Amino acid sequence: MATPDGYFQSTYFVIASWTYYALVLAVIVMVFGRLGNWPEVLKRVGRALAAPAEVAGGARDAGADLAQWPQLRADGAVSAADRLTADLHVGRMTDVDQARIAHAWRSGRARVEITSQVLAAGAAALAGPGGRDLPGRVGQHDLSVRQVRIGTAVDDRERNPHPYRGVGVALDPTVLGTSAVVVGPDESAAGVVQPVVESLCLQALAGQAVLITVTSARTPLVPGWYDVVASAATEWALDLYGGVDDVDTAAGILAEALTGDLAALQPEGYGQRTAAALALLLGPWRALHGRFPDVTELRDLVEGEAGRAALRTAAEAQGAAEAVRDLDAYERRSGAGAGVLADRLMLLDRPAVRAVLASGPEAGGRRVLRLRDLARPVRVRIELPEGGHREVSRVLARLVLGHFLAGRSAREQVDVDVFAALVVDDGARLITPEALRGVQQLRAHNAGVLVHLRTLADVPEALHGPLLGAVGCRIACAGMSPADARDLASVWGTEWVETRTVTHRQVRAVAGTVIAHSTHPAR
Repeated sequence: MATPDGYFQSTYFVIASWTYYALVLAVIVMVFGRLGNWPEVLKRVGRALAAPAEVAGGARDAGADLAQWPQLRADGAVSAADRLTADLHVGRMTDVDQARIAHAWRSGRARVEITSQVLAAGAAALAGPGGRDLPGRVGQHDLSVRQVRIGTAVDDRERNPHPYRGVGVALDPTVLGTSAVVVGPDESAAGVVQPVVESLCLQALAGQAVLITVTSARTPLVPGWYDVVASAATEWALDLYGGVDDVDTAAGILAEALTGDLAALQPEGYGQRTAAALALLLGPWRALHGRFPDVTELRDLVEGEAGRAALRTAAEAQGAAEAVRDLDAYERRSGAGAGVLADRLMLLDRPAVRAVLASGPEAGGRRVLRLRDLARPVRVRIELPEGGHREVSRVLARLVLGHFLAGRSAREQVDVDVFAALVVDDGARLITPEALRGVQQLRAHNAGVLVHLRTLADVPEALHGPLLGAVGCRIACAGMSPADARDLASVWGTEWVETRTVTHRQVRAVAGTVIAHSTHPAR
């Protein structure tokens, strides 16, 4: 066949050749791309590229180096920004200083005063009496995002999904605001509780948190970590009523502290009846004395007819008809729950315990700690009695939890960015049905509770499910019992993983897709 010269070099031949190559390449890509799951690979690469692009875009949007305090400059406080930048460059500023000043500026209040303090004191501006840093830090903190690192996820294919393997694990107020329970022995749980306490202490110094810790006296006290230490050996005493003024509220908190651990074993409504009985005694006493009774006085009212008779005589003498009616109602109830109340009050009416408690303005010259008043950043440590006072310590722990939960309404009047946290290092018999209802409402008030349990057996079995369902953060520590691990695993649930097998041989079995599930306890 004759072929015209230059045909193979013609434009048409070139176009036809490349079209043929493109079709062959497309077929190869489709076949091998399907076998190698290339679409998923491209999707992951796209997400990875999008993430750096977003980070880079965010950095560009920042407008300037954060060390130059661009927010202050944008708001017109250029001289204050220059002063802070200079202190940073010469090493006079800590991460606590940066977090404290940045938080105060973001609040949008008293910026003129903030500017004047910055110009006068530089990085030390707005520092409280607690200082500007914690001595002897041990945790890894990032105060710009209010996080503390508590460990690294295990790089194990069987136990952790791919996105979690080998990555750092941190806690912040967003997570703690859902409340948390830490289950495990003291030694391993300390690796979680201590960094969290240290982080919240730093945030309190930065004006971002209120911290209340409930611990035993044997737990070492690090100097400089707390503004207030309430114990038998300090100048601070814990108010029995937490600063509450309402009789019904005070009676409810006290009844929950004294008998809340028995509610699961009693008929429904036991807690309400106990609180109502206490209110019938607290109301008349407050009406006649202008304050609530202390432990000894309350014990006399509950277990002794002589105490109630004296109160009745005083009420009749003053013409307090309502107080007399309340006392009559208490007698008609035949002292509902008086036996249990008297026994628990007897535990509190000991010298070692009375040294921790106070009621009313008089406390033997000691300063009174009222948890309801803790609306501003502060660091508080409450030490529970040791020795033979284990049951007393549990009553006091429930009392503190009740005061903390009752303070939700007071938090509506404070800075919403100030996170309130209660950390209890031994939650044995702390969890009650009433407490769980209160814990579930904390998140809406920017507050949370972290409770350490050596084992879930310290909680009534009927409350295991409600407890693990009420908190949003569940932490399992090394050394926990198999029963605890099983309960936590059942709450975390299972994850269904689809595994696709490919064979190059002809098979007769119809088993192309295998479905398996595994439980991942590290979430």
